[in-house]
Amino acid sequence: MALLELRGVSIDLPVFGFDAASLKKTVARTVTGGRIKFDTGVTVVRALDGISLTLRDGDRLGVIGHNGAGKTTLLRTLAGVYPPSQGTYLRKGTLVSFIDPMLGIEMDATGYENIRLRGLVMGLNHATISRLSPDIAEFSGLGDYLAMPVRTYSAGMLMRLAFSIVTSVRADILLLDEWLSAGDADFRQRADQRMREIVANTGILVLATHSPDMVQRECNRVMQLSHGRTASDEPVLERLMSFW
Repeated sequence: MALLELRGVSIDLPVFGFDAASLKKTVARTVTGGRIKFDTGVTVVRALDGISLTLRDGDRLGVIGHNGAGKTTLLRTLAGVYPPSQGTYLRKGTLVSFIDPMLGIEMDATGYENIRLRGLVMGLNHATISRLSPDIAEFSGLGDYLAMPVRTYSAGMLMRLAFSIVTSVRADILLLDEWLSAGDADFRQRADQRMREIVANTGILVLATHSPDMVQRECNRVMQLSHGRTASDEPVLERLMSFW
């Protein structure tokens, strides 16, 4: 059974290259997502502040909020990228993160080599990568281009390769930073169909998005973040669409 559980989780991110005085002046002219602390001798942004959350099989959570609210930080915390500065995090089940599909892509390597490299970044072993590679190559539709360095690819071809790799794995828990799509009209249709199959077969979905239609269509819960804190966590209801 899949499970994600946060209990009072806070994430503190140190900021290097700024002294407190200069950063205060910058903050005075901008809006920051988290709270900034200057009193320890090190400038620290509290990107998440006391987040508690429990997700089980069947939960489809939409995460909403203004830019800098902490949506991507929450996804990275759930993915295990950021260890909690405070609080506890528990995960049961396999997890696939689509936060950054381009992560691990090496521009001077070929398409085939990048399938292997990106698979290793995703935590797959060599046997699994070898088993998945033919399906990845076929779905990408890149043909002989897979034997060429990806620096020769167009932006659309590169995204098709990355999408084909990251969506080749099924897991109990799926993390999405916006809905993935890629390529021309024909490929986008196939990509959208693949995404729907993945979502339908995953136990837990966490989707960070700015799209109210996406939340309504894909999620049964919605969490609103504001400056790194939970502003609301409720079932998806029409009245919550007033956020937008």
